[in-house]
Amino acid sequence: MSATSPQRVAIRDLLSQYRPGRALPRAFFHEPELYQAEMDAIWWRGWLFAGLACQIPNAGDYFVYEVDPDSIVVVRREDGTIGAMHNVCRHRGSLVATRPCGHNKAFVCPYHQWTYALDGRLLAARNMPAGLDTSRLGLRAVHTREMEGLIFICLAEVPPDFDAAADLMAPMARPQGFRSARVARVLDYDVHANWKLVWENNRECYHCDACHPQYARANFDRYESDDLDEHISRQIEAATARSQAKWAEHGLAITHPRGGLPVFPDAEGTIWYSANRTALVEGYITESLDGRRVAPLMGDYTDEDVGTLRLRTLPNFWCHASCDYAVTTRLTPVGPRLTRARATWLVHESAQEGRDYDLASLMPFWRLTSEQDWEICERQQRGVDSRAYEPGPLSKAKEYNLESFHRWYIRRMAEQTSVVHEV
Repeated sequence: MSATSPQRVAIRDLLSQYRPGRALPRAFFHEPELYQAEMDAIWWRGWLFAGLACQIPNAGDYFVYEVDPDSIVVVRREDGTIGAMHNVCRHRGSLVATRPCGHNKAFVCPYHQWTYALDGRLLAARNMPAGLDTSRLGLRAVHTREMEGLIFICLAEVPPDFDAAADLMAPMARPQGFRSARVARVLDYDVHANWKLVWENNRECYHCDACHPQYARANFDRYESDDLDEHISRQIEAATARSQAKWAEHGLAITHPRGGLPVFPDAEGTIWYSANRTALVEGYITESLDGRRVAPLMGDYTDEDVGTLRLRTLPNFWCHASCDYAVTTRLTPVGPRLTRARATWLVHESAQEGRDYDLASLMPFWRLTSEQDWEICERQQRGVDSRAYEPGPLSKAKEYNLESFHRWYIRRMAEQTSVVHEV
């Protein structure tokens, strides 16, 4: 697409409607041309959380991740490393892996039986002429990074830097034991809302008191500068002090000893990754309905009082992890008004359902919180689609992360559409 194409000009005109300190304009949540531009500028160029190494523990194990319109195979190779490839046969373009997950010694295209190794090399091209140069016909590779059991892929030819994210996130994620965890349950949701609405909802707790009673009882997130009174401040200080010595002993630093949500993205909208550990409300050892443990300790933890670990990467991943279990959430846009969300519950590798945990106790806290959020986002999508919608002012005390998210979004879009925009 040329820099002066009508479509690019239209995208620049849309982006120019953004006003700092206010919600995004109506067209940002349903315009097909803008959605396509987002896929190009953000989803096909940045690092995307694809899944978990514990999902594919053995050589030949794989899963497929669909990123509109691309189908990606993530596989454990013969040498034990994890790689990713476009799920597109180099003969005539058929999907090669037709199941969402499984185990293969090799990938055989179901159409004409071209056969590929686990690393994507073309091993056999049935009935093709002798002398065919198979070295140039392997499955197209996708950039892959595995970080403490979390798998990220990038569909760009040249991926952005990942090392800075790994330097921050890996030491904090390591004690949780993601790499060897057991998947207890996976739930997939079709959220009938634009992916940006889902992220906006994630980045503020303005709505928590009214919409998340279970979450609000366990966390200090809802207390911002405008309602953080002396009583609550003392509770936060006590919870932090209670854990400080234990966490320091085990190398688990407190990184967010305050009320409210941590700032993310950064104020300039340039950082796409985040990790923090924070204390839970007194009486809560884990994020469960009653605050009591629901599974054995995960990973390297030897004490249950480790607060909650939170990991986030734009545009598609967040994770809340307690001493006994973790929940990862992966977002994928399927259209301007549809986002697919996958929530995965993880426990210690040796934990057995029915003996060490039961799903009726393990799942409700985050299942309720997630489904409450999906309903919120779907209602908001219906509202912003209305011709009556106009962008309202953001709360400086409670929606500071929304403006930072908007800055990140506008920067990413502007970089790919040659927009000079003051953010």
